[in-house]
Amino acid sequence: MKRTSGKFFVVMVAVLSVCLLCVNAFAKEPYKIGALLAVTGPASFLGEPEKNTALMLQDQINKAGGINGHPLEILIEDTKSDETQAVLSAKKLLENDKVLAIIGPSTTGESMALVPILNTAATPLLSCAAGAPITQPVKDRTWIFKTPQYDISAVEAIYGYMKKQGISKVGIITISTGFGDAGKKALIEIAPKYGITIVAEEKYGPKDSDMTTQLTKIKASGAQAVINWSVGPGQVVVTKNWHALRMGIPLYQSHGWGSKKNIELAGKAAEGVIAPLGRLVVWDKLADKHPQKALLKKYTQDYEARYKGEPGTFGGHAYDSIMMIVEALKKVGPDKKKIRDYIETKIKNWPGTGGVFNMSKNDHCGLDKNAFEMVVVKNGDWSLLK
Repeated sequence: MKRTSGKFFVVMVAVLSVCLLCVNAFAKEPYKIGALLAVTGPASFLGEPEKNTALMLQDQINKAGGINGHPLEILIEDTKSDETQAVLSAKKLLENDKVLAIIGPSTTGESMALVPILNTAATPLLSCAAGAPITQPVKDRTWIFKTPQYDISAVEAIYGYMKKQGISKVGIITISTGFGDAGKKALIEIAPKYGITIVAEEKYGPKDSDMTTQLTKIKASGAQAVINWSVGPGQVVVTKNWHALRMGIPLYQSHGWGSKKNIELAGKAAEGVIAPLGRLVVWDKLADKHPQKALLKKYTQDYEARYKGEPGTFGGHAYDSIMMIVEALKKVGPDKKKIRDYIETKIKNWPGTGGVFNMSKNDHCGLDKNAFEMVVVKNGDWSLLK
């Protein structure tokens, strides 16, 4: 009887020890990060994979013991793809939830609306949107960073490839949003540097469902290629119209083209469409020694196993934003100023999904045209262009 009691005592001590370890693992206060994402609304195709990525990373990090013993708590707010809602949600995260940093929003317009708010609140914002004005000029956006590649870098990648193909006259068609306007500005400003002449300029609205008229004008202009600058449904509409018109000139898309859903929605019309994309969508085609490959492979496979779909480049923007903040928290703790400074000065040669980042006091994105691969749709899939 005594022997049995002794064994029972040992077992109970072991069980209690395990329980105490579980409790003590997260006895510390959580580190709170806000996430302003377009989970619903017109930009939900961006916000959905970003939200999924945030939840996945939160689970993975906490299962591994959190951040220096602190659980990570990502508070997701749906901006509904609306600038006003983004502002209201940001104020809630800052004033009520006392977050240490915020990732998002998903779009350029929403991000621009938050620049003065986050600067005033002295809280790091890592935007998941691409427009250059989000972080430029840096002197007026001290607390603002972004993880998608610059639109100007995407333009340089396109024009550089066009130059090799002997293309010198192009027609551009852009969506009338912050993203489209920033892209149009870059397309026009950089063209002379690459010997490109823009022979036609057309625009369309976010809700437009047919761009045949605009593309017909571009076709008649003598353009050797057409560039569409948008993200979302407009890309698919332009692609289908381009195919139906049999324009006889190549269609280039912005770096907002990087979701397999675009290929699925456009169907056969997507064949031959060219775009500068981050390496996340073509990770399996990279050399094994590439500095991004291992990360891209793990993230993609983890995401696909959990959500039964691909993250596209958009989920990757959330991944990079969150992991930069997590790394900063590990190194400097829950101090907003130190987090900001760490991201600006210590994110160097840092492989992310969007490229190898090199942040600095003059560059709060840290990527250039080398972050892109020129990709063409071939047989319903992505294929690298040489």
